[in-house]
Amino acid sequence: MTKTTRRSLLIGAGSALTGVVMPAAARAQDMRLADLRGSLDAVDLGMRPGAGDDQSRALSDILDRASTERKPVFLPPGAYAVSNLNLPEFVHLSGVPGATRLVYGGAGHLMMADNAQSIRLSGMTIDGANRWLDDYAQATIQISRTGSVVIEDCDIAGSRKHALMFEACGGSVMNSRISGAALAAIYSVEGLGLRIADNDILDCANGGILIHRWTPGYDGSLVTGNRIARIASQAGGTGQNGNGINVYRADNVLIANNTLTGCAFSAIRSNSGTDIQIVGNQCHDSGETAIYSEFSFQGAVIANNLVDGAANGISVANFNEGGRLATINGNVIRNLSTEGPYVPDGFGFGWGIGVEADTAVTGNVIDEAPRAGILMGWGPYLRGVAATGNVVRNSALGVAVSVVDGVQGILINNNIFQNTLRGAVVGHRWSERVTGDLTQEGADAFDELTVSGNTVV
Repeated sequence: MTKTTRRSLLIGAGSALTGVVMPAAARAQDMRLADLRGSLDAVDLGMRPGAGDDQSRALSDILDRASTERKPVFLPPGAYAVSNLNLPEFVHLSGVPGATRLVYGGAGHLMMADNAQSIRLSGMTIDGANRWLDDYAQATIQISRTGSVVIEDCDIAGSRKHALMFEACGGSVMNSRISGAALAAIYSVEGLGLRIADNDILDCANGGILIHRWTPGYDGSLVTGNRIARIASQAGGTGQNGNGINVYRADNVLIANNTLTGCAFSAIRSNSGTDIQIVGNQCHDSGETAIYSEFSFQGAVIANNLVDGAANGISVANFNEGGRLATINGNVIRNLSTEGPYVPDGFGFGWGIGVEADTAVTGNVIDEAPRAGILMGWGPYLRGVAATGNVVRNSALGVAVSVVDGVQGILINNNIFQNTLRGAVVGHRWSERVTGDLTQEGADAFDELTVSGNTVV
């Protein structure tokens, strides 16, 4: 007699529909069943859904067998308590979204892999249960030196450290929900072109998505279409924590079309990331500067973003550290505040766009900046900056521009300034105002500064 299993019943049901025109939901289910054909059913091999005892050994044995046979594993609906899973080189483990749960038992780490070939996790809830992780473990799921990692359609919650950590990995994290991490939701270091797309990342204590490197170099990660909300900064500091998306020393990263709300510091913060693109993002209610490209970078494109609510809007800074070469184009920045997460020095909070070197600022609209719409330079750190075709309205100053000896090649023309009560373009020495409105008179006193064709209303 042929043995009947859950899997054979599912496959038989799918086969009975052959030749029938199915609605989209049924077609999607049939595709999932097709993916399971040839897989090992974990319940058939000894896993017990809902059992309260630890099932780590049974699942490890199944994954080892599946790796040897190069077969996927299907984990049927139910909760499974596991700890200390050391994944073999080939793991394709899938479940039923919202119904299959791996729950961490608290005995060291939940899931690790090192130098694997292919790791794929899909359709499961992976619950860290806010339980202790040993000192050697940095995340609920920690994967190193693996060229192909795919995590999709998963719900990952309750990590006492990072939710996901990848070191020297490529692959993707897609269509998943990651919440409640005590550190960051996703921490990638020395990445190999990781794709992080279309995820919900919520309620993490110190960071959303971190793309880092030990030393500066090519990374190539794509961070697109994610919804990130309520990122705190419980570990404190002045910007190393509390960011929705944080890039550090990683080059050629694309950050596009994300929605970020309620980040304690920046929605998007790139520190020493060369050739970065930050395009088409929505940034709401950031506690400090909404979008940052800072320190020793060369090359940044910041375009078509919307910033609504922040202490500062967009900052391209640290020419003193080698930060230079950018375009800031087509952004809308509004509703800024003089209040931030720490006591500021220098010019303070409340400005729309800050720039220092080799940068074009064009076609932006800034509304409600309580200190200045555009802050150009800091002391002698100002070179080769053009501000053209921008609209600044309802701001204390239109442009605050450095006129300290040593600044070079500054162009401010064809902008519109509306209701800039303390002046449209005003010269500063550091934070001290030293000129009147240069759109009216006095600009010719500064050889390196051209102010022309602006409209003041």
